[in-house]
Amino acid sequence: MIAKNLTITGRVQGVGFRDWLVITASGLGLYGWVRKRLDGSVEALIAGEVGAVEDCIRACRRGPRFAAVDGIDEHIADPPEVQGFTVRPTT
Repeated sequence: MIAKNLTITGRVQGVGFRDWLVITASGLGLYGWVRKRLDGSVEALIAGEVGAVEDCIRACRRGPRFAAVDGIDEHIADPPEVQGFTVRPTT
């Protein structure tokens, strides 16, 4: 089990990234959350089996159809306390 905090930059707002990540992460059996940031990035906390987390990060490098991901900053994090994958309010 591993958890990572991601900050995803590029054209990642206004392209359905959050909803896409909820579907992608849930399909991989991950749990956590995703939210927009006021600086134009998307932040996510993803947790689950190591292989699934890495698969999700690889998928995030492509993102949904209209996204253009410039980079992903990732750090080991504490796992969320609740199961499921949710959208959080913008910070």
